[in-house]
Amino acid sequence: MDLHPGPPQLSVTQEAGDTLKVSLSGDWVSQPGMPGLQEVRNGLDQGTKTLTFDASQLGQWNTGLLAFLLRCLALAEERKVTFEGDALPEGARKLIGLAQAVPEKKDARRQEARPGWISVVGQRWIDRFAGAREILTFIGENILALGKLVRGRAQFRWSDTLVVVQEAGPEALPIVLLINFLIGLILAFVASVQLTQFGASIYVADTVAIGTVREMGCIMTGIIICGRTGAAFAAQLGTMKVNEEIDAFTTFGISAVEFLVLPRMIALILMMPLLCVFADAVAILGGFLVSIAMLDVSATEYINRTIEAITLQSFLLGLGKGCFFGILVALTGCLRGMQCGDNAAAVGQATTSAVVAGITAIIAADGIFAVVTSVLGI
Repeated sequence: MDLHPGPPQLSVTQEAGDTLKVSLSGDWVSQPGMPGLQEVRNGLDQGTKTLTFDASQLGQWNTGLLAFLLRCLALAEERKVTFEGDALPEGARKLIGLAQAVPEKKDARRQEARPGWISVVGQRWIDRFAGAREILTFIGENILALGKLVRGRAQFRWSDTLVVVQEAGPEALPIVLLINFLIGLILAFVASVQLTQFGASIYVADTVAIGTVREMGCIMTGIIICGRTGAAFAAQLGTMKVNEEIDAFTTFGISAVEFLVLPRMIALILMMPLLCVFADAVAILGGFLVSIAMLDVSATEYINRTIEAITLQSFLLGLGKGCFFGILVALTGCLRGMQCGDNAAAVGQATTSAVVAGITAIIAADGIFAVVTSVLGI
């Protein structure tokens, strides 16, 4: 007999006398792509009374064959079919007999206990507290890194910061321009629908100017930077985590927070106010075009109303919010990147999580700002 007849194969034939014959050939050793029970099951469904085997072409075998035969035995017992294994190898017959001689004791297997609802709730709260602790630890590390930077003792390179400034600032101008220009158009259209009913079209300029400078400019810019730059931060640091580059920094005594996170945070702190100013100007331009093209408002009137509506307090508030949103984007993006797993899928998950967490943090922070400024009368 050939010691290596080939991969495991089976063929099923229906013989006279309601007998189903299963012919086994090849090496039945445990390996991917082992034959299944579907052909045997289909044969037993045709009124079979006896299940027999032909092992004349069977090569080497191990537990792969035994597992298949035991499943056939269980299937035969389920269908009330006689199982005849006389043609099987002697070793296989003995092992099957041993398995039948000592049946599994009922309830012998240890059942995994389902945790109670108190345990489930408690575990979820523990996980949330652990996540909150990790976030607070990361924020504390960044604050300490900023303190070292002020004292000139941080492991920090300004050249890295300038690269991030280029990516987060000038390269983001086209998308910031497009989105905020459209926001200005939308604000002007929405305001004109109501104000023209009272003959107050001139106040469209006030609505666009105040809404853009105080709220929409910084919020939309923060969301754009979160989806663009924050996601890039998470992907970059996540890839470094997968490649064990961050572990290498730690091994050499280089702080990952000071060397990797701090340049990105400084870049966004510097760029976000400038991007917000650019966004405000572009949005006001969008409202200006709508007003002079569709409303009975001259360019001079619109510009004068805009200048009167924008106060220094509102302007500085928008810049301050934009700067704070930049910090949130940097923190969420870098944190998710540092928390990334050790495979490519984890990088994608970290990037998605960074965008979701960043946008959520921006909206929540803006709500808090709105409450505080309303209470303070700003």
